[in-house]
Amino acid sequence: MVVSSLQRTALGAAQLILWFQAAILPVFSASAGNIVNTGYAQYRGNQSFPNTVAYLGIPYAEPPLGELRFRAPLPLNTTRVAAEARGKVIDANAYPDFCVQGTTGNGDAGGAGSEDCLKVNIYAPTGAQKGNNLPVLVYIHGGAYIFGNPATWPFDHWIHQSPNVVIVSVYYRLDSFGFLSIPEFSDPVNGDHNAGFSDQILALKWVNKNIASFGGNPRAVTINGESAGGSSVELHMVANTERNLFRGVIAQSVYRIPLATPEQRVPQFQIFASKAGCGMGSVKTQLACLRSASVSALAQAQDFVSVNLAGYHLFQPVVDGKIFTDFPTRQLTNGKFANVPVIVGSTTNETLAEGPTIAAALEAYFPSMSNRTAAAFVAEYPIREFASTGLQAQVATGEPSVICARHIIASAVAKRNRAWTYRYNQPNPTADGANGVAHQAENWMMFRGINTGFNGTGVFTSMTAIEMAFAEELIAYWLSFVRSGDPNTFKLTRSPLWNPFTTNAKLRIVLQEDQRNMTNQSGSFLETESTLESQRCSFVASQVVAQQN
Repeated sequence: MVVSSLQRTALGAAQLILWFQAAILPVFSASAGNIVNTGYAQYRGNQSFPNTVAYLGIPYAEPPLGELRFRAPLPLNTTRVAAEARGKVIDANAYPDFCVQGTTGNGDAGGAGSEDCLKVNIYAPTGAQKGNNLPVLVYIHGGAYIFGNPATWPFDHWIHQSPNVVIVSVYYRLDSFGFLSIPEFSDPVNGDHNAGFSDQILALKWVNKNIASFGGNPRAVTINGESAGGSSVELHMVANTERNLFRGVIAQSVYRIPLATPEQRVPQFQIFASKAGCGMGSVKTQLACLRSASVSALAQAQDFVSVNLAGYHLFQPVVDGKIFTDFPTRQLTNGKFANVPVIVGSTTNETLAEGPTIAAALEAYFPSMSNRTAAAFVAEYPIREFASTGLQAQVATGEPSVICARHIIASAVAKRNRAWTYRYNQPNPTADGANGVAHQAENWMMFRGINTGFNGTGVFTSMTAIEMAFAEELIAYWLSFVRSGDPNTFKLTRSPLWNPFTTNAKLRIVLQEDQRNMTNQSGSFLETESTLESQRCSFVASQVVAQQN
């Protein structure tokens, strides 16, 4: 199943521990100089490096509790925050509670976390202040829209390497708490579709209003995410909302989810409500019951539905006619998206669709796909074009579920803006093994050797000198794009020039370590997207209705 495959990099349950303050940050200390005044409150951050301050758990919305459950978030009541602070400085020196987690499908129960989780972590250079106008990276975490804890993806070392940006990492509601959907939500009296995505929008609006206090430039925001985070930033490109909230996009391993209609999610709601003890009465009665139910009851119910229901069983974004009026691939193809430069790519061997056959995997991943359409997909991947049946299956399931987002997004953007694409080709040394370069492999490198686990946990492993040098190269490319809209402007001297993807030259960079284990040399190089891949991904893009993406 999809959720299970997203945990390829998890370690055994006995090894899953949190040691963020010991492993992520060299030193945690607070000083009088690490105070930011937003105008309604003062926050004291942590000096995590001599040139880096982390402000952790800054609220951007009202707590979505009680009657606010299953509704779009309300803007932060700054008057309330100011009154509760009573003029005192608020310590922002500990990671906040993460949002309630769903099951990974690997035997864990899910349910850890809190509903009061609409916060951001902000990483800034020491002494950054209003007027510095530093470019801003806003990171949206992955996890299938079901799990994920921003504490497992720290950015202190990014600022330490490049103390000329501000980075914001967003917490948003997950699973049923963020993405419960039924037709009745078309009337906001009952609730709101895509509440978790609305959290992300409100976080961007909060950044627009307040990031200048932390030294950032609200007109120079780049949004970035991996997996469900990559899906999120793609959806922000096509969402029917304010598009002046960001000027660039970095989309890593875009999770090409099928966006159900609210009507297609009715069976899910019925089982969810029943398992939570709210199966009786009208929909309004059921919703009232669900809003008063315990987090534990909802967590168990959402886990049961995700694991046992077929079809549209995952709590994820829907085409609601308001925020999302069409499927993202069709909007990209038709030019209905934010006109901003992008970096988009995938790992070499990733796939998020699983099954006993290629057709079965695709039909399970895309519930609206018929047997006939699945057979047409299989025909696009004849065995003669692959070295083994295993590679055939990986590519035939991996391209429709994630990899072809690279071609689809870049092809659309390149018609009117600049696009850079990549193939990440360095395995996670602690998890990938025979899987080649699997999903999430770059996270291990970019975030200090992280392997995420169950219920918001993660474990960090030490990195070799060559791994650290490669991580620096990746971070430099990413932050160069944040600073200038071009990954080359502030790249490392040893890194190759990353040529853009164009309609005439489908170039991309292959990101990998130097094969001679030299820390002062880059192993990355340019290649051209193959004609076969372009043809296959064009076919994938043409099957919008079957995929509902």
